[in-house]
Amino acid sequence: MYEPEVTIITPTHNIVEAGKADDFMLLLNLLNRQTYPYVEHIVMDNASTDDTITLLKDYKNEGYISFYSAPDNGKFDAINKGLLRAKGKYVAFLSCDDFYHDITGIYDVVNLMEENEADFCYFPAYCVQDDEHVFLFNPSPYNVFQVMPFPRQGVIFNRETLAKLGNFDAKFKMLADYDLLLKLFLNNCKGIFFDGCIVTYKLGEQALKYPTQVQAECSHIFHQNYRNLYPINENIIERLVTIAEIPKPLLDIFVKYFPGDEEIFYEQYEQMYELRKTNADAIREQERLQRRGLQ
Repeated sequence: MYEPEVTIITPTHNIVEAGKADDFMLLLNLLNRQTYPYVEHIVMDNASTDDTITLLKDYKNEGYISFYSAPDNGKFDAINKGLLRAKGKYVAFLSCDDFYHDITGIYDVVNLMEENEADFCYFPAYCVQDDEHVFLFNPSPYNVFQVMPFPRQGVIFNRETLAKLGNFDAKFKMLADYDLLLKLFLNNCKGIFFDGCIVTYKLGEQALKYPTQVQAECSHIFHQNYRNLYPINENIIERLVTIAEIPKPLLDIFVKYFPGDEEIFYEQYEQMYELRKTNADAIREQERLQRRGLQ
């Protein structure tokens, strides 16, 4: 049976100084134990200035990775450069502290993609927060037009499909992965769900540090992807970003991307909208009480 190659791409920068060398070793060891035999691992290093290069050279000499070190313009720029070097029919993207905890995971997903000729396959993922709390991120594809439907670590992609979409838009430093996922759905790419959790990932540190930039990028992404579908203005974008509210005419356009699942699409839209609105109202009330306490 034909077994296509899979490429894993990992961006790095000063991981030794950041105390992530052990995490990276775990990623490599578990990847090396995957039952799928045709996996290449490309590491794109952003010109590290600590002992990261020495570490990467050692792993390269042991046959774990190939790596390239040069200045980049952020992790998504690094990933795009890695995609130009990738040999695999399928590609996935893991940070240095992510890992596939299920050693049969790649084998199972690739077989499912081959059987269904899928452009991408998504699956549940364990997310580790800063306080070490772990939660299961179950995919929510019907909410893709409101929020991130699944993390990029919880997806394996067909490399040619990504190339047709232009890979990642590297001007988005935080949310280029969400922009790409939106494009997959808006271009009717064939996605398939794998019902198994195979990956564990760390919640992004930069997104937590810079929430204002995250909101700004989200606004830009919505405008860029929806402006040709419906007259978008600042008020619509703001409500979409803050409370996941979509105007009914635009919602009726989005539902067409899920033929046969109209009822569940509208139900899950309403659930997400109510959840986000309730959270936003609670935050505003807390801020109001704080202001009153200061008076």
